[in-house]
Amino acid sequence: MSFLEQEDSISWPSPAMTTSSERNPGKQGTEASRRTKQEAVEAGELPSPGEGPQSKPAAESTGLEATFPKATPLAQAAPLARVDTPPTERDILPPDYAASAVGSSTDDLDLGIEFSATAAWGCELGLVEERPARCPSPKDLLPRLGWDDELRKPGAQVYMHFMQEHTCYDAMATSSKLVIFDTMLQIKKAFFALVANGVRAAPLWDSKKQTFVGMLTITDFILVLHRYYRSPLVQIYEIEEHKIETWREIYLQGCFKPLVSISPNDRLPQAHCSHLHSLFDAVYTLIKNRIHRLPVLDPVSGAVLHILTHKRLLKFLHIFGTLLPPPSFLSRTIQDLGIGTFRDLAVVLETAPILTALDIFVDRRVSALPVVNEAGRVVGLYSRFDVIHLAAQQTYNHLDMSVGEALRQRTVCLEGVLSCQPHESLGEVIDRIAREQVHRLVLVDETQHLLGVVSLSDILQALVLSPAGIDALGA
Repeated sequence: MSFLEQEDSISWPSPAMTTSSERNPGKQGTEASRRTKQEAVEAGELPSPGEGPQSKPAAESTGLEATFPKATPLAQAAPLARVDTPPTERDILPPDYAASAVGSSTDDLDLGIEFSATAAWGCELGLVEERPARCPSPKDLLPRLGWDDELRKPGAQVYMHFMQEHTCYDAMATSSKLVIFDTMLQIKKAFFALVANGVRAAPLWDSKKQTFVGMLTITDFILVLHRYYRSPLVQIYEIEEHKIETWREIYLQGCFKPLVSISPNDRLPQAHCSHLHSLFDAVYTLIKNRIHRLPVLDPVSGAVLHILTHKRLLKFLHIFGTLLPPPSFLSRTIQDLGIGTFRDLAVVLETAPILTALDIFVDRRVSALPVVNEAGRVVGLYSRFDVIHLAAQQTYNHLDMSVGEALRQRTVCLEGVLSCQPHESLGEVIDRIAREQVHRLVLVDETQHLLGVVSLSDILQALVLSPAGIDALGA
C-alpha cells in the first residue's frame, strides 16, 4: 500500500526508531552508541539503568512527545525515508526530531533495523525540512464528477429523446375520471366534490364564455381558509355562500390569466428548441409555470381530454424507461448529484397549529411541509392534500388543531412520510417514488434529521430538461 492508502490505518513508527545525527546505520553504530552511554554512566552524567525515572520500561522511556511534539499533528510528521531513494527535503528528518532520541536507553536503540542513510546525511548537511502539508485523503485525490460532467457522458440524453419521441396521447390513461366544475357552483360544494371523487383539481367551465377559464385546486381551498379564517368561534360564511366565480373575481382582482394547457401533439416554439414533441413540452410547461395539473385540450373541440401531472409523466417514463439503456448518472448518489432542495427548507413543528402550516403554504408556495418534533427529527409530512380533507371532515373551522393531531386523524390511504438518505442512488430514489406513488421523498440522515426534499419536479428536471440545457426550475 502507498502512504496515502495507509492514512487512516497507518501505524506510526516507535520513538525508538528515530536516530541521532551521529548514529551510523548497522550494528557498528549500535555498539558505538552502547559504549558512549556506558561511558556517560561511569562518569556520573547519566543515572545507571537501575536508578531514577530512566528505569522505566523501554516503551515508556521515550513517549510520543519526545519524537512528535504535542503541537505537531501526526499528519504533519515527516514520512519515513525510502531505501535507495535520493535524498530530498521531504525525506529528511529535522534535527529537532533526531536529537530527541539522545538519552534513550540502549534497549530502545538496539532493534536490529537497517535504516537508510538519507536521514543522517540530511542532518549532517544541516538541511532543515519544511513540514509537509496535511496529507489528503485518497478519496480527495480522485476526481469527483459533478452533474454537468455526467450530462456530457454518452447516453445522458436517453430520457430526453424518449420524451421528445412520444406525444401526450401516449401518456394518457385508457380510462380515467375527469371532474369539471361550472363557475356558478358554490365553492363549498366544489371542495366536497373534489374529496368525494378523490381528485385534487378540476377544470372550470364558464358557461357565459363557453370556454374553460381555469382550474380549481387545493391551493384555492387553502387560500380561502387563509383569507377568511378568524377563530374557531367564527364560521367561515364565505365558504358557505361564495360561488367559484365570486372567489375568482376576489382573488384574481380582474387579472385573469389564460388557462395553461397543452394540445395532444403540441411542440415547443421553433425559436426556443426545435423538434420537441409534446411530452417534453408537458414537462417543461409544468415545471416552468409552477403548476401540478396540465389539462390536455382537444385542438378542434376545445374539450378536456386528460389532465397530466408530474406523477403520471414519471410513471410513464419509469415503465418504458426499463427498455432503454440506463444512463450512468442513475448509479450516482443524490448527494453527489445535488438533485433536490437542500437549503432554506420550509418545515413545521408538530405542535404548531394548522393555521401556521397554511401561512407557510401561502408564503413559501410549497406543496408539502416536513413535520419535525422538538428534537428536530422528521415525524411526518403535511401536504396540501391533507388540507382538503378538512372539508371532508368539516373541521375547517378548527384550524387551531395541531399539525400532529391532524396527521393522526387523517385516513390511512394518504401518503405518509417516505424518506431517503444521501448515500442512496438516483435510481433507487426514482424506483421508490414510482413504487409508492408519492410526490416527494424527505432526505434525512441516520438520526432522522432533515437534510432536504427530493420532489417529482427535481427528478423530471434532471432526467428530461437538464440534458437539453433547460433549467426550468431556476427560471
